Amino acid sequence: MAKRAAVFGAFGQLGVELCAELRLRGYEVAAFERAQLDITKADLVERAIAEFDPFAVFNAAAYNQVDVAEREPLAALEANGLAVRNLAIACRQNDARLVHFSTDYVFDGTLGRPYLETDAVHPLGAYAVSKLAGELYAQAYLDRPLVIRTSGVFGPAGRKTARGNFLELMLRLAREGKPIRVVEDHVASPTYAPALANRSVDLLEAGLAGVFHVGGGQPISWFSYAALIFEKAGIKADLCPTNEREYRTAARRPKFSALENARLKECGIRPMPPLAEAIESYLKAR
Repeated sequence: MAKRAAVFGAFGQLGVELCAELRLRGYEVAAFERAQLDITKADLVERAIAEFDPFAVFNAAAYNQVDVAEREPLAALEANGLAVRNLAIACRQNDARLVHFSTDYVFDGTLGRPYLETDAVHPLGAYAVSKLAGELYAQAYLDRPLVIRTSGVFGPAGRKTARGNFLELMLRLAREGKPIRVVEDHVASPTYAPALANRSVDLLEAGLAGVFHVGGGQPISWFSYAALIFEKAGIKADLCPTNEREYRTAARRPKFSALENARLKECGIRPMPPLAEAIESYLKAR
């Protein structure tokens, strides 16, 4: 009998890849999206998980409008925090493993180096606080949750999702021939969704638990990231650097939030692919 896995946020960039990876490994997958099941509704979550009786529950659903969250912090907290509580309680009641995805934004970006799993968290805004709340709820209600922090996820499904991704934005702006201004003083570790899905299932099947960083494996500024995209796409674009002072946003963001995949290495899980290779794979998949 095939193992069962439930995926919430199944039609997003990560969710699509999780469903594909799990099915490739012989899992029976129940794919849930917000229009089908609102995970802020505890009774709906409890019923869905009880009826499907999965071995594992993957939560790739998230409220990720960082700036809008400053105007509606409750909506962010409900989706990113309280909804995880609902999932965690349902998993506990049904003896299911919970794999929950969090973010590099739980850090304040002041260390000036990639963050380890053991570094202290310090969220800077409503979105970041809500994501940290989700981590804490998972850890409060379950003995062995798997919490995976990641950064700047991009995958082929971004072509079809409402908000797209950074690659699609850069390619669209280049096609329009407009000057493109990208911050050079913010550093992250952009992460390829198919690789993230693969390593996440590896962690689950290895029976691992706790907090893991699964970032792209390369600290890079958003400006340099954009330049690399255009290089790999063979596009000449009018790309100019800007900075935080010139490009103000409603929410504060960590300036150096790249992730060090320390525990991934310690546990013998395959390293993430180099960013250049990931971009090439993405462009081929388009």
